[in-house]
Amino acid sequence: MPYLTAPADARRTAGGEQLGFGVPGYAHPLLAPAEWAELARPGTPLHWAVLNIANGPGSRPDPHCLEAAGRLRNARERALHGEAPSDTVRASGGRLLGHLDLAHGERPFGELIADARSFIDWYRVGGFYLARCPADRDRLPAVRRLTGTLHALLAESDSADGGGRLVLGHGTHPYPGYAEAADQLVTFQGPWTDYRWSQVAEWTADYPPDRFAHFVHGVPRTHLEEAMRIARWQGAGTIFFTDRSDRSDRDGWGERNGQSDPFAALPSYWDEIVSRIGPGISE
Repeated sequence: MPYLTAPADARRTAGGEQLGFGVPGYAHPLLAPAEWAELARPGTPLHWAVLNIANGPGSRPDPHCLEAAGRLRNARERALHGEAPSDTVRASGGRLLGHLDLAHGERPFGELIADARSFIDWYRVGGFYLARCPADRDRLPAVRRLTGTLHALLAESDSADGGGRLVLGHGTHPYPGYAEAADQLVTFQGPWTDYRWSQVAEWTADYPPDRFAHFVHGVPRTHLEEAMRIARWQGAGTIFFTDRSDRSDRDGWGERNGQSDPFAALPSYWDEIVSRIGPGISE
């Protein structure tokens, strides 16, 4: 049993609130066609998925990514209009997010906004995933300025209903003020060996589960139920669990920018985890 420090009221998803997937970024659709096809399949409990072409939007529109983005938008539209009754999670989410790399606060504001505009103009994204987002108090004003500008850009776009969605990819618990700077925070990203003994910051109990996401790699199939129980206990409403490792992706699909990315392909137990958190499933 993981060691948790949250008070009892932090166990706010234990009563059956439904989890959904956040996908940090699959490989290019040419390399991972099955992954992108699964995201558009009716009944996949998708909150959002990240499009990352070349650590950003790339230098020009990519026809394969345009097609994948279009399929996701169409799936969301069908769910929103009740044409796909099994897509209850997608109807409240299902957005495609553009990948913006903050480089822990080192990237210039102008570069980030230029990338954001390209994502909106080319791929009609419904929000942004701010990768390598800083977590310290001193960087918070700069992140607030960026998220405020991104929300304004999304509000002007016809692809981002409801103002779009912004996710801060800290990978750890940040200074609490970041919770007011975006729609969702990634407060854990790492291996199962750390996650199963992880602690949750007490301040997160003041927010609902849809404000937090957990990404865990190296989760054995036999520990899926335990991993989902930890996510619910710690108050995370969005997850991505995989049995892939960041050390060895033998088929090479996980390579991105010279680094092995365990989240770039489907876990071997994808169908099982979809059925566990799909419509009508609770623990």
